[in-house]
Amino acid sequence: MIIRRIKPADAEALAELITKVENESDYMLFEPGERKTSAEAQRKRIEAIQKEDQSTIIIAEKDNQLIGFLMAIGGAARRNRHSAYLVAGILSKHRGQGVGTKLFEELERWACENHIHRLELTVVIRNQAGVALYKKAGFQIEGTKKHSVVINDEFVDEYYMGKLL
Repeated sequence: MIIRRIKPADAEALAELITKVENESDYMLFEPGERKTSAEAQRKRIEAIQKEDQSTIIIAEKDNQLIGFLMAIGGAARRNRHSAYLVAGILSKHRGQGVGTKLFEELERWACENHIHRLELTVVIRNQAGVALYKKAGFQIEGTKKHSVVINDEFVDEYYMGKLL
């Protein structure tokens, strides 16, 4: 498995990966088919992110296929440039195999190089595997967002989680 930062040439594979992860997961923000993404839209996003010091996309690749991603979107204002909001996704057949751990290890290296002091994310409380991964990576629960999302016509809570570097 290779863990690396994304390149514009990965745009089509990233668009496909995001679509697959959203189709497989009960806990991503976008439901299956809801997000309209394209290789060109992802290419533009990758190019924009590469121009920022506070944002990145790290990918996991196995057998020349993308199997996971970790996006860090940095604060745009002077007062929050030290923080980055994270979104992660891993194909279901590759979960529980250390992919997430390796993505977070690389993200932490990147964050330290780019003077990011705070990493933050939200996770559906029921997503036990996600919560366990984030805790293993050093994140702590900072609070609860009540009725934050609707899943299968039911209001569901999310945890706010953060990590200081």
